[in-house]
Amino acid sequence: MLPAKYLPEENLYKQLIFAFKYEGVNLLVFKKLFEVLETTELENILQQEVLGQYSRRIWFLYEWLTGTTLNLPDLKTGNLVPLLDEKMQYAIEGSSSPRHKVINNLPGTPDYCPLIRKTEKLENYIQSDIRKQKSTYLNRIHNDILQRASAYLLLKDSKASFTIEGEKPRSNRAARWGNAIGQAGVNPLTIDELNRLQQLVIENDRFTKMGIRKQQGFVGDRDRESGEPIPDHISAKHEDLDQLMRGLLETKNILVNSKIDPVLAAAKIAFGFVFIHPFVDGNGRLQRYIIHHVLAKMKYSEQGMIFPVSASILSHIDTYKKTLKSYSHPVLNQIQWKPTLDNNVEILNETIDYYRYFDATNQVEFLYYCVHDTLVNIIPNEVDYLRQYDAFKRYVDDTYEMPDDLVSVLVRFLEQGNGKLSKRAKNKEFEALKENEIEEIEANYKEIFELEE
Repeated sequence: MLPAKYLPEENLYKQLIFAFKYEGVNLLVFKKLFEVLETTELENILQQEVLGQYSRRIWFLYEWLTGTTLNLPDLKTGNLVPLLDEKMQYAIEGSSSPRHKVINNLPGTPDYCPLIRKTEKLENYIQSDIRKQKSTYLNRIHNDILQRASAYLLLKDSKASFTIEGEKPRSNRAARWGNAIGQAGVNPLTIDELNRLQQLVIENDRFTKMGIRKQQGFVGDRDRESGEPIPDHISAKHEDLDQLMRGLLETKNILVNSKIDPVLAAAKIAFGFVFIHPFVDGNGRLQRYIIHHVLAKMKYSEQGMIFPVSASILSHIDTYKKTLKSYSHPVLNQIQWKPTLDNNVEILNETIDYYRYFDATNQVEFLYYCVHDTLVNIIPNEVDYLRQYDAFKRYVDDTYEMPDDLVSVLVRFLEQGNGKLSKRAKNKEFEALKENEIEEIEANYKEIFELEE
């Protein structure tokens, strides 16, 4: 709250100035305002202070958002002013608009441009430079361990991505998707590439209409008796998908070639994709692939070590669902719809702007938390495990000359028994071991893997 002396006059121009000063830019509000504001009224407002920085920003936004040119002459004088205040919102370097004497630092295009508020949480993440910390940490790891950790984490990320969607894929399917994740950033992100990736995600396409949707869609449940939809989220209208996806991919190209923080860029594109929901099925897994793609393209992922963010998302699945709902539920209240005869949804109003001009702050904070968790916990834990495994294997090799595959079985049994071999394992796979040898193996396992008694 601000003191009463800050209260603006009760007219549109002063209210908009107040918003610019203290709240930043909300593109959705401006777009909806411009849809109902008479052009002549807006021109009269802007002519009150033709050279004023806020007049110029409003003028630029009108022409940028609507594609309509106002009946105002190009400015000949005036210093350039940035559209977004970077103290409040994240921006790109941008380019100048000579007509308005404005620097367009919006991180996107008129067809797709979510914005992110600058918060203390995000600033702490960015300033901590966890990417540099990760590189320093990985440089100390032996290349053999790094390669093995990377291979395991790829598979772990793939399996987690399926589990998030309530699926348990066969090992070869998970490995195939893991290989695709490992190649993220190699191929350009296009509609054709997304179609190819959907084919990898959907193993059996007999009952799924592949490619960009040609029907409306929603995420949620259906009434048990009537079968009518009970949406948690309504997808973008299929008639809007060409424009939205073109804007999303154009914005992705702008961001990966800018100096914006890579995690911010990845969240803006990946969460926007899943909100648009351009496919009938596979959107969630493709969303996580897009995260990998953007981070790889912006050199955030190095040394062959991908970020298994799906594993972190799965560990914080309730927060992930809340993050999705923080966008979907307010938008759901703005969408007019009715059920169709085939128990889908028929959207009755224009909704395209809700999918391109949203505030992505919550989504970015969540993704940064997952990236941080991956770097601080998931990757180091896997590297530590491999070091411990190698140390235990050397001990078993030196003492018992046990084959590698049997050592692997031994470790698995000890993991399941929290450092103790089961009676079945003692009597079957490891019946050749004496009781004192088993006790020694168990003691060494607990010491090497740092298990508490």
